[in-house]
Parts: sequence; structure tokens; C-alpha cells
Amino acid sequence: MTRTGSLLLSAAAVLTGLLPGARAEFEETCAGLSKQLSVPNATVTLADFVAAGTNLSLPGLDPSCGPPFTVAPADICRVGLTLATSERSSTKMEAWLPRNWTGRFVATGNGGINGCIDFASMAYTSNLGFAATGSDNGHSGQNGTTMLNNIEVVKDFAWRALDTSVDVGKHVAAEFYGKKHDKSYYFGCSTGGRQGWKMAQDFPENFDGVVAGAPAFAFNNLTSWSGTFFSIIKAAGADGFPTQALAALDAELLRQCDEIDGAKDGIIEEPSLCNFRPEALICSPETNSPSSECITGKQAETVRKIYSDLHGINGDLVYPRMQPGAGILGMIYGIYGAADEQFLYTDHWFKYAVYNDPNYDTSVVTPQMMADAWSKDAGRINTWSGDLSKFAGRGSKILHYHGQEDSIISSANSNRYYDHVSRTMAKPSGELDDFYRFFRISGMSHCQGGPGATAIGQGTGSSASLDPEENVLMAMVRWVEEGQAPERIVGTAFVNQTESLGVDYKRAHCKFPLRNVYKGTGDVKAIESWKCI
Repeated sequence: MTRTGSLLLSAAAVLTGLLPGARAEFEETCAGLSKQLSVPNATVTLADFVAAGTNLSLPGLDPSCGPPFTVAPADICRVGLTLATSERSSTKMEAWLPRNWTGRFVATGNGGINGCIDFASMAYTSNLGFAATGSDNGHSGQNGTTMLNNIEVVKDFAWRALDTSVDVGKHVAAEFYGKKHDKSYYFGCSTGGRQGWKMAQDFPENFDGVVAGAPAFAFNNLTSWSGTFFSIIKAAGADGFPTQALAALDAELLRQCDEIDGAKDGIIEEPSLCNFRPEALICSPETNSPSSECITGKQAETVRKIYSDLHGINGDLVYPRMQPGAGILGMIYGIYGAADEQFLYTDHWFKYAVYNDPNYDTSVVTPQMMADAWSKDAGRINTWSGDLSKFAGRGSKILHYHGQEDSIISSANSNRYYDHVSRTMAKPSGELDDFYRFFRISGMSHCQGGPGATAIGQGTGSSASLDPEENVLMAMVRWVEEGQAPERIVGTAFVNQTESLGVDYKRAHCKFPLRNVYKGTGDVKAIESWKCI
């Protein structure tokens, strides 16, 4: 049997509980772990055996973190700790240690500006036999209020909570299993993607393999960019944003850009080639008023601003444009403009981390505010180093993916970062391939979902297969443990975007800088009808 076959068999066996393990001994060892563990500056808050299928109650979970319960799909020893990270800060973490351990360790990330342990990713990875850890990133809930006048909490959010919990998690796993892990992995998206890149840039010894999706790197500039949509929409006024014609704008965008890749299928494979012209939908003089089918010149100008690069002081690029895609304008309005207050992440970051002033007016993010945030770089959070030489030098690998219909973090910034690394390290793509591979996932929204073939193994509900060809986590395992790097990532689209309805089609997503094009013949839903050029 090949090593890949062994990987898949191992994962399948974990899922069905076929691998050996003395359950009574496992439970007994878990129960005694709280007394056995000795971790400096840490308090063990729980060490409980949890049987597969248990619906875990999570009392005390901040409401902004989601429902106060989760399901543990595998037998685990659940360990909770509180770690002091400074005299003024601490982080809560958990380690889920599966009975059917594969010898692999994985750390999971966070999202947004949150202090929410990613229990869903811990469930997903522990079910695959990884000893999994996650932390609250140094604060509780989807907010930044505890960062006020406390740079230590900001540092935890930027990097320290993850770095500390990784060290402790590895120690806890070694104590429990009686031996050190074989390989160490990271798995995260959004803020979690940025955290993965922060580890690769500044803490290269932590992981053998990093899977980082839709990363929020260039964090301060991203936060500034996110805040501009609120002011664009509010400045446009009630008649300046084309809410009445969103469907028509989506249809016109697809008319102009859908077939750039050669196929008329409602999905834009290469949004960087789409130069959408909203003026094509301006009402005729005879109509003289906006409707569901046309827009005003003022509304066209608003659309232009949303799809434009953001520049700051002296015209310097702050952040690249929102990539165009069907549905993006509606999502922009719903996320950033429908409420009467600034986007939460932008509002809290500037108030509590940049300016330390809870009354600071964030309604308009000015060029000076953008410059202040970037230069201050609170907690060293920017995460924009292009030098990955230490990470590559130890043989570590990174798999970067980004959805091409992401309304939270423009995928254009991931293209930009890849080129930044290439220039900084003076390496063409062929050499970057040795340790860094980037895949653009057409039709994917933020981290998951969307109309395309977006199930790529990035978590529960997004995992059509454990085949390394179709699963980013297992692709990383194969790359690290077998030396076989992914050339493409095959995604799955479910019927009506609903997994229970079955598979609609699959599509192979190309390794950057290649792009996907339709060959011109055959079913557009067939993998073999597409090629990377």
C-alpha cells in the first residue's frame, strides 16, 4: 500500500473508530491529567473524557462567539487551561486529545477581532486524529474593548496567545500520550489565516505545515479599507447606493466579465481581469429615474468607488480593490452600510488599539488614520513580511487559499502578497513552489460557501472528501510527510449549495499564478473541460 493510501486509511479508521486503543485506560489517563500536568504560569481548568457524539455544553461562552454548545465527533480527552501571558493579560485555551491519535499536532486559529476558540475546527481536526488546540486569543468575544490602554492584550491578539498556546498544547499532548508529536500543523482562515502567516514569518519553528485561508494580513490597512465602505455608502445618501438595481448590476457584471475565462457559468475565474463598467447601466434620458433595471450617474460613481483601490497619504496604495463578483455589492451593503454605525472590526480596532480612546470618531477613516494605524502597528500585527527564508530553511510548507468572491477580505491582496514574497526573496514561482503554494478558489465567499466548487476540506460542512487532491488539510499532510506537493485543489459544489442534496460538480483550482480557462468544448461542469494556463 502507498503512503497516501495509508494516510487515507488512517483518516477513515479514525472516523469509524477502528484503530486500537484501550478506552478504560484512556479515560483513566485523562482523569489524572489535571494532577499530572505542570505548566508554568498556567491553571488547568478541566481534564475530562468526552465520548464521541457528545453534545458539549460551553457555559460562559460569549454570545458573539456563537451557540454555547458543540459536538465532539470522536473520543477525546478535553483539557482546558488559563495561561498568564503577562502581568496584565492571559489567554484561555483548550486541547482536544483524540483516543485514535495519529501522532499529528494541529493548532487552530480565530476569526474577525474575536476571542472565540474555534471549536468547530478543533472538532474537525481531532476527528481526523490530530491532537488539536485553540485559544481565545487573549480576550472574550467578538470585540476589542479589553485592548483599551492594554498593549499586552493587543499582543495576545496579534501573536502571543497563539504562540503560547502552541507551546503549551505540544507539552500537554506529549504528557498525555507519553511521547512527542511527529509533525506539527496549523489550520485557520481569515484572522486565522493571518495568524498562520504570522507564525510562518516570525515563529517559523512552530509548524511543519501551515494551511492559511483568506488571510487578514496587512492587518491595519485591511481594517482601514474595511472602514471606507461605511463612509462611501453614507456619503452617497439614500439615493446614491443602487439598492433597487442590485440584481441588474450583478447580471451586467456577469455579462461583461463571466466569459473572460471562456465559459458562461456565473462564475468569474479571474476577477483581476474584470474591469466592470457600471456606467453601462445608467438610465436613458427618456427613463430619467432609477429603477430595478437602471441606475443614476451618482449610483455608478458609488459602484466605482467600491471597486477601486484605496490610496492614502501621498497617493500610496493602502489596499487593493474589492474584487468584482456577482452578489458582492449586495453583501457590501449588508455588511458595511445597512447599519448606522461603523463596521465593528474597524471601529473597535481604531478606538481601543490604535488611539486608546473609546470616544474616537471612526465614521470616516481618513488618510492620516490609515497612516497612523500602519506606522504604530499595535502589537506587531501587520503581518506583511515577505521574507520566509527561515520558514523555508527548516523545510516547512505553507498552503495559502483565497475565495474569489470574498466580501470581507479582497482576494486581490493575496495575489499582491504572493508577488511581495517573490520580490523580497528574489525567487520566481518555480522556486517558491518548494515551500509556498497559493490557490485561488473561484466562486468562494469568505473562507467557505458561495456558488462555486468551494468545499475543499477547510472544515466541517466543507469537506466533500479526505482525498489529498480535494482536501487542503490532507494535501498539506501529504506534502509534509510524503514530499508530494499539491499541483491543484479540486473543489466540490453541492446542489443548491446544500451538502445533503449531493454533488453538483467538481472543479480543479489552479496554483497561482496560473489561471483557469475553459477549453471551449465539453460540459462546463466537467473537470476535464478546464485547464490551467
